[in-house]
Amino acid sequence: MTFNRDGVVRGPDGVARFGNLDESVVAMLRRSTERDPDHEAIVEVGGERLTYRELWDRSTRVAGGLRAAGVKPGERVAIRYPNGVPWVLAYFGTLLAGGVAVPVNTRFAAPEVAYVVADCGAGYVFGPDAALPDGEPYVDETIGRHDLAAIFYTSGTTGFPKGAMQTHENLLTNCENTLRAAQVPAYLPEARNLVAVPLFHVTGCNGQLLVTVAVGGTSVVMPGFDVREFLRLIPAERISVLTAVPAMYWLAVNQPDVADFDMSGIGWAIYGGAPMGPSLVRRVREHLPAARLGNGFGLTETTALCTLLPHEYTESHPGSVGFPAPVVDLDLAHPDPATGVGELLARGANVVRGYWNKPEATAEAFRDGWLHTGDLARIDADGLVYVVDRAKDVINRGGENVYSVEVENALAAAPGVFEVAVVGVPDEMMGEKVGAVIVPTPGGTFDLGGTLDFARERLADFKVPQYVVVRGQPLPRNPGGKVLKPVLRKETEWGPLVGRSAV
Repeated sequence: MTFNRDGVVRGPDGVARFGNLDESVVAMLRRSTERDPDHEAIVEVGGERLTYRELWDRSTRVAGGLRAAGVKPGERVAIRYPNGVPWVLAYFGTLLAGGVAVPVNTRFAAPEVAYVVADCGAGYVFGPDAALPDGEPYVDETIGRHDLAAIFYTSGTTGFPKGAMQTHENLLTNCENTLRAAQVPAYLPEARNLVAVPLFHVTGCNGQLLVTVAVGGTSVVMPGFDVREFLRLIPAERISVLTAVPAMYWLAVNQPDVADFDMSGIGWAIYGGAPMGPSLVRRVREHLPAARLGNGFGLTETTALCTLLPHEYTESHPGSVGFPAPVVDLDLAHPDPATGVGELLARGANVVRGYWNKPEATAEAFRDGWLHTGDLARIDADGLVYVVDRAKDVINRGGENVYSVEVENALAAAPGVFEVAVVGVPDEMMGEKVGAVIVPTPGGTFDLGGTLDFARERLADFKVPQYVVVRGQPLPRNPGGKVLKPVLRKETEWGPLVGRSAV
């Protein structure tokens, strides 16, 4: 399967591009404003509501205030606000001023914030408690597609965060990729997108806020996720688009009064960050009868979306992240002849320019015209992509590679398992053995022996976890929903071996 590639052109560098993009994110915002100036653009839950005219006018005043404060074109501007109208105004105001937006993770400790602000060389910092600057309306009319628009810092799951440099073309390409892959019309003012994830993450900003602006819809921004508020807002704000990690959907559909909330208006329900098992897919479909589901996969380095598993495949191929987005080319480096698994490579106009102030890391990850993602994957004969592990998370068990995602998928499908993470446990003889941290389903029953038997029916014996810790707290995750395995390893005290111990 391939998504709609009409109007796609391939340049001499081999990169596929859309030929119908706006010149910049600023031009995209202006287009939606001029088309429907009085249409609601932004709703802050518990706060302000802005029309497109108000969003544009107030963003231009922020831009004027930044210029008056000495911010020059191309200068980095750090945004430390929480989710809400000020964050959105700071973001668009920075772009209107010709600056480069640098969203800062609000969960960072003070030293981490200081690192990001210093690393990007921010000339101005929004917040977290400071008022927005206000000046004469200003719009930099010289901004083009290839100008730098934003620097999003990676989650730091494999070390110090790196700033991924995203151009206006990257952001616009991601919007078009998302619309085509999810089968969303290019103009859809009735779209009302519930933003329940942080705006400082590419999913919240690039995958929701900007895509909604592109279609002229409304972004309803939650200050933070709360399952009861999430459910209340769906009918109250006439929500039609959801994007969340599977655990959020699980919490929603398992509320005892979930049937009391009218969710028939949801037309699209996208998930990512972790696989969604067939049983949860069926539950979500039951409660969101009109929704098209989709499993999205992407990285900060691909601006957001890289692949999407369409609705028609979500139940039959739950372990897949789907097909490449319209202008994304994928390949595998050094695939294993036996398993077909290799490092996933990506190329496209959504792939970022590189890492800010990190020439060596840029040269390592962006080489030979491809992004080397660090993810291990296989691609089947139909073109479906299966991400099996991070290259650094492969468990080397006595010379036998065990892909943690494969084991996680098998365990996650077992009755009574809410979420699971699999890591290598140091072993004097084997080097590493397979360890699993399992969070049981809240309020349910959990049988460890039955879970391991379930896994043995689906996995080779050497892949079945030999160390298991049952955890009462949710797994530590970054804002994109990915498990923080370095944190988990540090927090976990492994007990004795369980089950059989194959050598």
